[in-house]
Amino acid sequence: MSNIVWQQHQVSRGERETQKQQQAVVLWFTGLSGAGKSTVAGALEQALLAQGAHTYLLDGDNVRHGLCADLGFSEADRTENLRRVGAVAGLMVDAGLIVLSAFISPLKSQRDAIRRAVPEGKFIEVYVATSLEECEKRDVKGLYQKARLGEIKNFTGISDPYEAPEHADIVLDTGLLSLDESVQQLLQLLRERGIIR
Repeated sequence: MSNIVWQQHQVSRGERETQKQQQAVVLWFTGLSGAGKSTVAGALEQALLAQGAHTYLLDGDNVRHGLCADLGFSEADRTENLRRVGAVAGLMVDAGLIVLSAFISPLKSQRDAIRRAVPEGKFIEVYVATSLEECEKRDVKGLYQKARLGEIKNFTGISDPYEAPEHADIVLDTGLLSLDESVQQLLQLLRERGIIR
């Protein structure tokens, strides 16, 4: 690593943000499987696109088809999965994008590492705080049932812990809020922070 030097390019993040008329940021959606992370992130991306914002959605399942296809679900592999995603999100912030990242990311240490990997002030933690009971009711992939039967090991919320954020920037419970209400709360936060107009 001693022979690797970060290359400063001539076009800055600030210039890219000015061109796009937005502030770059990572919205990090964390919560249990089935909480609604990807659904809310996808709906927010559509709303942002309709307003002319420049975005990209990084989804947990999608990155495991390519970027992280070599990783399993041990704690070490999950941490590496998130490290890679955090690095990609950081590059996308440098490109001036609003990055929406939907990952269980069960451990505080994992989320803190990602926060440190992006420029200061460019990380918004979105805790999708839907209850375990509600997530199990939804169980669209049948994962909770398999985890309860012991067919899936290292499953967050059942056989592995989930450390809920203590100081999330915003908390959404999709068991109580409609999809539109969740999106509107996020848009308001982004406007208040000067990310979008």
